[in-house]
Amino acid sequence: MSIDLRAKPFNLSDEQVKWVYDTLASLSEEEKVGQLFCPISFSADEGYLRYELLRYHIGGLLFKTSPSREVRGALDFCQRNSKVPLLCAANLEFGSTGFLEDGTMFGQQLGIGATGNREHAYRMGYVSAKEAAAAGCNFAFAPVCDPDLNWRNPIVNVRSYGADPGKVLEMCKAYKRAADEHNVAVSVKHFPGDGVDEVDQHLLVSVNSLSCEEWDSIYGKIFGGMIEDGAMSVMVGHIDQPAWRHRLNPDLPEGTVPASQSKELMTDLLRGHLGFNGLIITDATPMVGYNCAMKHADAVPTTIAAGADMFLFNKDLAEDFEYMMDGIRRGLLTWSRVDEAVTRILAMKAALGLWNKPAAEIVPPESEMACIGCAQHHQWARECADEAITLVKDTQHALPLNPQKTKRLLLEVLGGCPSEARIATYMQQKLEAEGFKVTVYEPEDYATYKFGVKPFTDEFDAVLYLGNVENASNKTTNRINWTTFWGHGNNVPWFVHEVPTVFASLANPYHLIDVPMIPTYINCYSNNNETLDALVEKLMGRDTFRGVSPVDPFCGKKWLTY
Repeated sequence: MSIDLRAKPFNLSDEQVKWVYDTLASLSEEEKVGQLFCPISFSADEGYLRYELLRYHIGGLLFKTSPSREVRGALDFCQRNSKVPLLCAANLEFGSTGFLEDGTMFGQQLGIGATGNREHAYRMGYVSAKEAAAAGCNFAFAPVCDPDLNWRNPIVNVRSYGADPGKVLEMCKAYKRAADEHNVAVSVKHFPGDGVDEVDQHLLVSVNSLSCEEWDSIYGKIFGGMIEDGAMSVMVGHIDQPAWRHRLNPDLPEGTVPASQSKELMTDLLRGHLGFNGLIITDATPMVGYNCAMKHADAVPTTIAAGADMFLFNKDLAEDFEYMMDGIRRGLLTWSRVDEAVTRILAMKAALGLWNKPAAEIVPPESEMACIGCAQHHQWARECADEAITLVKDTQHALPLNPQKTKRLLLEVLGGCPSEARIATYMQQKLEAEGFKVTVYEPEDYATYKFGVKPFTDEFDAVLYLGNVENASNKTTNRINWTTFWGHGNNVPWFVHEVPTVFASLANPYHLIDVPMIPTYINCYSNNNETLDALVEKLMGRDTFRGVSPVDPFCGKKWLTY
């Protein structure tokens, strides 16, 4: 396949094209194969970086979430010690905190969808890319382009801008515009489209079961729109799209095949049907959805042979490098396909301006890091939260809360996620400053609590639930699990007719399926402090609810509205 490097999305000059092909010609076979890999680094130790990663001539690198100065130092070392400049990637879906511990968490994409305001999507791209670039990042694994079509799906959820493909595309374009301004390439994901079924590709092959026509009108519209807008990279998931795969090759046997190993989906659908000329990178290859399809030793070279240009993460880098070399020796992968993949990798590096920078200048000076976690970025996050938080229903008219009427407040944070303690402490302080006497629910404190009504109502005037079931990989569901005893459960909402009860979800917007009996329900979409601040203002009646749900919080079940 010929590659027009002067065309979209690389748009290279003649001089840049010459650098690409001169560099390709200068690489040994081992160096070419090394360019195909983008591993994750778990340490900033220079010995580890040099001997565990750089010795394999890697083309890119993602550094685990760490303090910004540690990340910057490690990436600077890597750039200075690489023959070819590196693509330095980061997960930047909701701010820079997927990369930098001290960065800004702007908010989840679904919250931006609830605002209906593309400016917030632009600002999230701006904050994410500016802060990450200051520490050496030039490649964003964002935005998530999957619409949220199935409330049971445990992995898309708040990572999506909503259910409407047109609005999703608008928001993704706004994010990309900001990333482009900071010279950070986006990688739109997760092709051919996550969120149709109810499984997680981290655990098995997900299946996008839409017809070809349905797929074109939803996912094709979004991915095609981002390609037309000049996205330089597409991340291909361990997700099957059987309708298109069989239309493109009717002789294929039945059974699921992840797109990351499918020529029909990567080469024929993405490159052919959608016309993508940029870099294809896989999603993380340690996922079960990738490894359960065929032997790993075959899957590694098959992925590149089928059309991927870059191989994300590894079960073991040394082992995968050898599997790639062995796949070439066995004829599973040709050198012409390797050259094509490396050409696109080098073209993206050229398009990002890495081709003519001295290695010592690729990572910005430390002075650029002043933007990380700055006041302006947190203020933008607060403004987004103000517009995002959505009052889904208040049929008991419990709002606003009033400490004069319901002073003794039981606060229950649900989810068991690592952020639970922070949220409980922060909200307890905020609510006590408003005049409430707040008791934070602790399961062990109530293990022998009496189940009678009067003991409960003698102690509490109202209950505020904060649902904090965070979206995370490797979970089969993000539903609520209760502390129960024969169904009496100390934290199960049996008391909704005894005291005013309010539920505010900080994550999953579909918790009404678990708490239909609670008459006052709010969706917040994010659990950063800016969202908690905005929530308190709305609970107290000092601010209005302005968010409009970008998905159906009633899950198609009309009785949840009562």
